[in-house]
Amino acid sequence: MTDFSEIRQKAGVTLSEAAELTGYAERTLYRWESGAPPRKAAIDLLKGLADRRSSKPENGGRFNFIDLFAGIGGLRRGFDAIGGTCVFTSEWDKYSQTTYRANFPNDTHSIAGDIRAVDPADIPPHDLLLAGFPCQPFSIAGVSKKNALNRPHGFACEAQGTLFYDVARIIGHCRPAAFVLENVKNLVNHDRGNTFRVIRDVLEKELGYQVKARVIDAKPWVPQHRERIFIVGFREANGFSLDTLPIPDPAKGPKLGSILHHPGGEVDAQYTDSAGLAHPRYTLTDHLWTYLRNYAEKHRLKGNGFGFGIVGPDDVTRTLSARYYKDGSEILVRQGDRAPRRLTPRECARLMGFDGKDRAPMAIPVSDTQAYRQFGNSVVVPVVEAVAKHVEPWLLAAVAEGRKALRAAIG
Repeated sequence: MTDFSEIRQKAGVTLSEAAELTGYAERTLYRWESGAPPRKAAIDLLKGLADRRSSKPENGGRFNFIDLFAGIGGLRRGFDAIGGTCVFTSEWDKYSQTTYRANFPNDTHSIAGDIRAVDPADIPPHDLLLAGFPCQPFSIAGVSKKNALNRPHGFACEAQGTLFYDVARIIGHCRPAAFVLENVKNLVNHDRGNTFRVIRDVLEKELGYQVKARVIDAKPWVPQHRERIFIVGFREANGFSLDTLPIPDPAKGPKLGSILHHPGGEVDAQYTDSAGLAHPRYTLTDHLWTYLRNYAEKHRLKGNGFGFGIVGPDDVTRTLSARYYKDGSEILVRQGDRAPRRLTPRECARLMGFDGKDRAPMAIPVSDTQAYRQFGNSVVVPVVEAVAKHVEPWLLAAVAEGRKALRAAIG
């Protein structure tokens, strides 16, 4: 008996039933029964079915999900928190992979690289797809830069814009019960709304999902003005709405002092001195501080509106960006008569909600430059948790209905 035959029999399905469940031709399954190497996705599906047959369904995991364009796992953290199990991860950047592995050491799956090289048939069965697909082609800064260089952006940008279609390709093949996508606010208005219209048309008209979207600002949860769009889709129509997601009063949100290093605070050998204060290396040099002030004044006189952001303990910051490592200009912490300083990567982790009062400090195994890029490209974890909790009852109902239909199909 081959391994495939053994797993199929444990799952309690015939060859024809297995063909219908996995989507492969029955003649292909006959070859696997005879010893040809089977597709991993088919094996995983049948193993999952076998596991559910050997125990009560309610005793299994609540739902499985995959994490695409995973970065350092910001989207994942919100759905881990409601009992999900990540079964597949894709992230192309090697430094982000390092941080991801350090913070999810118990994963038994490897991290896939370039999503364009991933065959959807090799992705394990899952109930939910998460994807923070690249935002540079749609962001205001990204569009301005590409316009200045006379380069295409959005879906005309083959390097990144079309990566949305890889998300659609995987949704179309795997047909998860739901998906949650995240991107920059400017996605809605890019190319006079045409980009977002194309995205909705693909998700709704081509793939047949019920889609809801909402722009959410992070400042009710963290001391940062950071607007991002969340797009939630369900395979089957239901009453889900993002409009009913409760948003705390932003006026009562936390202030910057809650995430800053402070005298007598925890000493972090990576980022603070022995007194618990940010290490002096994060203070701008006099040369850089003079340059930023002169540059801002030059643009002010031209009416361009450029300026650095100086903040103190009672303030809310601008949006942390991936370019923060260059000069820190969007968020500079006031230091009295001295030149201001950058946030440390640990403070960035807090500003993005990865660390906090109820969270253990995350591992940051990379250089400051890479850490700034990673946090600037990530999502605010408490916002994702709020979205996940709002999605949770609808997702679990969809998963339960799907499993009920599967049991009915196989008898």
